[in-house]
Formats: sequence, C-alpha cells, structure tokens
Amino acid sequence: MLAPMDDVTDTVFRQMVHTTAAPDLFFTEFTNVDGLQSPGRPRLLKKLQFVPSETSLVAHIWGLKPENFHKTAREIADGTLAHELGLPAGCNFVGIDLNMGCPAKSEVKAGACSALINNRPLAAEIIQATQEGAGGKLPVSVKTRLGFSQIDMSWPEFLLGHDLAMLTMHCRTRKEMSKVPAHWEYLAELVNLRDKIAPETKIVANGDIMSRRQGEELAQKYNLDGVMIGRGVFHDPFAFAESSPWEDYPKKQRLGLYKKQVELFAKTWSEGERNIKTLNKFCKIYVSDFDGAKELREQLMAADSTAELMKILTAA
Repeated sequence: MLAPMDDVTDTVFRQMVHTTAAPDLFFTEFTNVDGLQSPGRPRLLKKLQFVPSETSLVAHIWGLKPENFHKTAREIADGTLAHELGLPAGCNFVGIDLNMGCPAKSEVKAGACSALINNRPLAAEIIQATQEGAGGKLPVSVKTRLGFSQIDMSWPEFLLGHDLAMLTMHCRTRKEMSKVPAHWEYLAELVNLRDKIAPETKIVANGDIMSRRQGEELAQKYNLDGVMIGRGVFHDPFAFAESSPWEDYPKKQRLGLYKKQVELFAKTWSEGERNIKTLNKFCKIYVSDFDGAKELREQLMAADSTAELMKILTAA
C-alpha cells in the first residue's frame, strides 16, 4: 500500500506511482471531516479528487466531531462525494481510513489524530460514527502508532475491540516522530493480539519499509496481511516493483518521468487549485544521481510556473 501523505498523495502523484509500479491500495491525502462539513468544503475537495482509473483508492480522513465523521462516511459510502467530485456513476472509493496517528504538532494540540491515543472515549465514538455512516457499504480501518509518549500495547488492543476491517501500525510512538528506527519487534505481539481479539482484522505494518522485497520479508517474518510504504517511494518511484529498474535509469528517463508529472499537474490543477511550489517536494525523486542534478534541482525549485518547469526540463 502507498501510505497517505499530506500534500503528497494527491491524484497526480498517485497516477504517477500507478505508471511506475502500482501497489494494491492507494490512500488519499489527509482530509478533515470538520472542514468538509463546513463552508470551507470547496477548498478541501481537491484532497479527495481522483480519476476513474483509480479503482483501489481509500479515503483517509481525520477530525474531532463524530457527527462529521458520520456525515462524511455516509457521503463517501453512498457515492455522493464521488459524484460531487465529477466522477461517473459506479466510480467510488473502496474504503474509509481513520487517521489516529499523525504526529503533527497542530493536529495533536487540537486533540486530533495521534492525540486520540490519549482520548479513547472520543476515538471509540469516531470509529462507531464512521462505521454507522458507512452502513456496511465500505470497510472502515484505522492508521495509528504504537503509543503516544511511550509504547503502549493497550492502545492497539483497544482498537482491535472495535470491529475494524484493517489496522495499520506505524511502528513508532507519537513522541518519536520519525527520529528513531521503527520498532518492528512489536509486530509479533500485535498479530497475537489480533488473533485473540479480532481474527478478521487485517494487520498492516508501516515505518522504514523502503521496498516491496523488504516489505514481503517483513510480512513473512511477522505473519502480516500487508505492508505500507511511505518515504520509500521518494527514494525509488518503483518501490512497489518486484525488481526495480530505477538504479539503472539514465538522466533522460528520470527527467522524462518528472516532465510527465509536471504535465499532469498542469492539466489537473489548471485553475490554480494547488500552488506550483508543491511540486518541489517531488523534485529530488527524479532529479538525482546524475552529474549536475543538484544545480538542476535548484533551477527547477525556483520556477514559478509549470511552463517554466517544462522549459527547464526540456533544455536539460
């Protein structure tokens, strides 16, 4: 699975990953349900935008108010939201995933995401409201961490008691952010808890998984149902391939992939829905490991339009 990453896994980047080596499941960016159920809704819809070819997409949502989770889940499950996004009949998300793991300071200060580890009554209300809103039409899952300030296995034990379709565990605490190696050694205990409490719930590991091969080895070792790759795709756009060709890709092919993303960005966000500078996050993926890459990246990251980006890439 490709991990949900804010301002990263929009429809443009997901389509790019699909063309290189597609995972089995994709997730949207983080979308706030409280914002969706407010006058700010139009500004947030771009985070859920997708195209008909994206047939394995899970909506990744967060927030604080259970009633807004219920409303949003209902709109997702019955296809109302996909219709609002301009998708044809029959095109919809395949699941709803709850963000209970993002460690960002602003979200935690507000009491959302990984702060829910310390507010289990609210976490339970959110899960129940989402499940009721989905009405059995779509599976509901949770992505979280091993604890808040310290590893606390009572947290996944609590979550497994709520009839989740899937539990994705980023194997660090909120306090650790991404500053320490992932604690994969706790996966065995997590799987044992699942087997005892909720044998139907899928267990997925996230954190420091850089390639499909590494992920498959981890899954086999700990009897996991799946693995999720996040930052690994920034090191290799073919991270989900059984055998990646990326190391042998010459400069021309690397830049060709970036040109494709820039062109798709220009077409998708033609009304300026996204700032051109969001493309800077992706520059190093493609513009690396060849002579002059650093200088070329500096040029590209200073560009103010997709037209300027294309001009620089064509001349490179």
